[in-house]
Amino acid sequence: MKALNLYLALSFTVFCLLVLSTPAKADGIVVDKVYHPYVLPFEREFEWRLVSHQTDSGNILAQRLGGGGAINDTMALEGYLVGERDDNGDFGLEAYELELRWQLIEQGKLWADWGALFELEKKHNEDVYEATSGFVIEKEFGKTSLTMNAFLVYEWGQDIQNEWESEFRAQYRYRYRSAFQPSIEVYVGEDFVGIGPGFIGLQRFDGQKQLKWEAGFITEISQSEKNHSFRLALEFEF
Repeated sequence: MKALNLYLALSFTVFCLLVLSTPAKADGIVVDKVYHPYVLPFEREFEWRLVSHQTDSGNILAQRLGGGGAINDTMALEGYLVGERDDNGDFGLEAYELELRWQLIEQGKLWADWGALFELEKKHNEDVYEATSGFVIEKEFGKTSLTMNAFLVYEWGQDIQNEWESEFRAQYRYRYRSAFQPSIEVYVGEDFVGIGPGFIGLQRFDGQKQLKWEAGFITEISQSEKNHSFRLALEFEF
């Protein structure tokens, strides 16, 4: 167990160094969901996410609608439809996405809880693909929790220049009560460092049914230009 603990710690450290040092041409829009490493057996869920990214040049609005569930005790598979608003103000289908979450370690077994994430995205009307992989870890400190995501992203296809991107997300959350858990969130990408407040809420029903909501307002601090992002998410598990 100690050897596995050390291996995971070293793996995450090396991966973070690779993420933060990988040359990239990312667009800087990394504000999105902060993933947690847990998978519930037999879980099924529907999810809706919205991100509004406001800069001096305009507003980018993206939404995701998806669903899926656990395929075994430690893995969950979900599919999404991604929509975006274009320069003319028209909203339409932008991409398809498939996501696999993998809980690597039983909760509470190590100093932190570990998971992995794998995503594959295809643009709707373009020959553009995007693959994402990375680590997800979470550690509790009393009534607070620290969650960190470190991802490597590769884009390729006929309609895009092949390139690597990197992302880092973190959320420090105070578990005040189930319905309201305030947090501070940090997002790091190419030419982007953003920070801001957020919150998570959870309402449990009979059995495994629960409704989870999230929101956050992130401001870029690495540049002087206007750059704000608002994110909102609803997730129903049953």
